[in-house]
Order: sequence, then C-alpha cells, then structure tokens
Amino acid sequence: MHKPFSQACANNQVVIGEILEHVFANKKHVLEVGSGTGQHGVWFAKKMPHLSWQMSDREQNHAGIRCWMSDHPASNLLSPLPLDVLSDPWPTAHYDAVYSANTAHIMPWQAVIAMFSGIGERLLSGGVFCLYGPMKYLGVLEAQSNVDFDASLQQQFAHQGIREFHDINALATKYGLVLQKDHPMPANNRLIVWQKS
Repeated sequence: MHKPFSQACANNQVVIGEILEHVFANKKHVLEVGSGTGQHGVWFAKKMPHLSWQMSDREQNHAGIRCWMSDHPASNLLSPLPLDVLSDPWPTAHYDAVYSANTAHIMPWQAVIAMFSGIGERLLSGGVFCLYGPMKYLGVLEAQSNVDFDASLQQQFAHQGIREFHDINALATKYGLVLQKDHPMPANNRLIVWQKS
C-alpha cells in the first residue's frame, strides 16, 4: 500500500521530542493514543530506546502504521493495538506514560471524554499524560491561523473544533490527572503535561 504521510508530524516531531525526552526520561512503557500515520511512534521510539512504545489507533489506520514500522524497525516499538476510544476495549496493561497528538480537536467531545476516562484508568500513579495540539483559552484563539483552522474543522464535521483548555483540564482533573506544564509550541500549538495523582 502507499505509505501515508503527515506533513504536520514531520514539522513538529523534533521539538515535541525534545520535551518528551525530558518528561519520559524515567518512564518505561508509553501508550500512544491515536497514532495516525505512525510517524511520531517510529521517530520517538528511535530517539528514546529506553521506552517500550505502544502505538494504537482505529483498525483502519493500522496498515499505514505498519508501513512506517517496516521502514523504521525498532525493537522497542510495538505493533499497533486497535483502539477506537468510543467502541474498543482499552488495553489491559498499565502504563507510566501516555502520549496523544492532534486528536482532541478531531474527535467528537464524547470521544475526548472517553479518552481521558480510559487514560485515567490505564495510567499508573505518578505516570504522565502528554497531549499535543491547538487550544483555546477562555474562548479565545489568538492566532489567525488557528481561527481559520477551527473554522475549517467545523465546516468539515460539526463535531470537530479546537477545544477549550479549561474544559480539557477539568476533564483531566475529573480522572485523577494534575496539570504539570502547558508548553507553548511552534505553529500555535501546545504540549500539555499532566501527572496521575
């Protein structure tokens, strides 16, 4: 099959990786929720060989992920698990780290709730969850590029849209996650880190 490619992944993986290398320095087992093309998984697994990196996504995306894994094999990179947060059972394993990129604004809100609920259950005490993507703050999108992006998302599907940080953080709190850091990132994105209490 034709290997999928996301330019957004290629653009941001270096700077994300710099933060993850610090946040995940003493972690062992990472679950990536919504691995998409698989580009982030193969990149981060190579950069952080001390981690067991478990990709997951809806089954329809697995063929593309496996193409990337085939071209960039790594002993610490695990075959993707089927995970639609609204319909699939979560993996039975527990993890000391979870990572997800560019998912919250694509999923319907009920799926965002389901994602945080599942992470709250599968994340070990002291474990961290890192979420990457754009955010609103008190309803405001300061960058025009994000205003335009938000409008285009909602034109595609009514359930999509850039989420309000305070709503996201309230969800995290509900499921036992405590805000650690909200990193500003290039291209008007954020990398938010929570820790399981």
